[in-house]
Amino acid sequence: MILASVITFKLLLAVILFVITLGIAAYSTYFERKVAAFMQDRIGPNRAGPLGLLQPIADGVKMIFKEEHRPTGSNRILFILGPSIAMLTALMTSAVIPWSPKYFEIGGQKYALQIADINVGILYIFGIVSLGVYGILIGGWSSNNKYSLLGAVRASSQMISYELAMGLSIIPIILGSESLQLSAIVESQHEIWNVFKYPFGFLIFLICAFAETNRTPFDLPECETELVGGYHTEYTSMKLGFFLFSEYVNMFASSAVISTLFFGGYHFPGMSLLPAGIAVLVGVAVLFAKIVFFIFFFMWIRWTIPRFRYDQLMRLGWQVLMPLAILLVVVYGAIFSFI
Repeated sequence: MILASVITFKLLLAVILFVITLGIAAYSTYFERKVAAFMQDRIGPNRAGPLGLLQPIADGVKMIFKEEHRPTGSNRILFILGPSIAMLTALMTSAVIPWSPKYFEIGGQKYALQIADINVGILYIFGIVSLGVYGILIGGWSSNNKYSLLGAVRASSQMISYELAMGLSIIPIILGSESLQLSAIVESQHEIWNVFKYPFGFLIFLICAFAETNRTPFDLPECETELVGGYHTEYTSMKLGFFLFSEYVNMFASSAVISTLFFGGYHFPGMSLLPAGIAVLVGVAVLFAKIVFFIFFFMWIRWTIPRFRYDQLMRLGWQVLMPLAILLVVVYGAIFSFI
């Protein structure tokens, strides 16, 4: 009976998180256009519904009813599989994010607002992120288009290069919390957030997050001025929608991971002074507020900094971030060995 209630709760939580993720990603497209309009002294979308709030729904309907097209000579199965993998891996990332303190009680039964509290949570995230590149690579290669192939090659090179520095940047966090479990990493920040303990690690991780999500100034895989749209040039209808939408889902997931690893997750000053039930609700709201801030930050950077050249992007990854990340591991490894 207890097992059935826990499984039911987990399934319900997964559905709720799925809906919330899609909702936030959908309205991120709306707010990105509003942020861009504000920065460029324009109005932005304002026709579909009051203040343009129905614009994401209008875009979704438009995508669904667009004509399906598949280039001659393309691989039919892989052409469909590419955007499917990109969307699936993007949605899987947030399954291990803890949204509240580890346990809270309802009717005497303990629950946690976390779909899967696995003891290698951070490795799960990196594994899923690594799989995401296959969607882009398969989609670009199967399109039988040289621009799409170039975009796919760029994406794979970029993501492999920046994953290394990103992985090294969180080694101090793992050493400090003595765990790969995300709930344990969050609990280790109840007094002081990791961004204050490891500021250089946060900076490296943040830069790599932009590269991993293919956001400007690292959007070389779809660089319109060079590749006419890159890896998704030949895609139409909802296949194109999946590629575009997965970017915003990845942005939401990256913001959640940054908030969890470096900004205390659901922790906030004065949390211990509140009753347990209220602390849970406020903690969830605080975590979502942090996520919304970083989503805005992703948008802010996109409309502020110009795109890198590809040689600059690779030089930054291998000649700047990698040595700094290795130095970070050596320094904090030496510090923790003497504590």
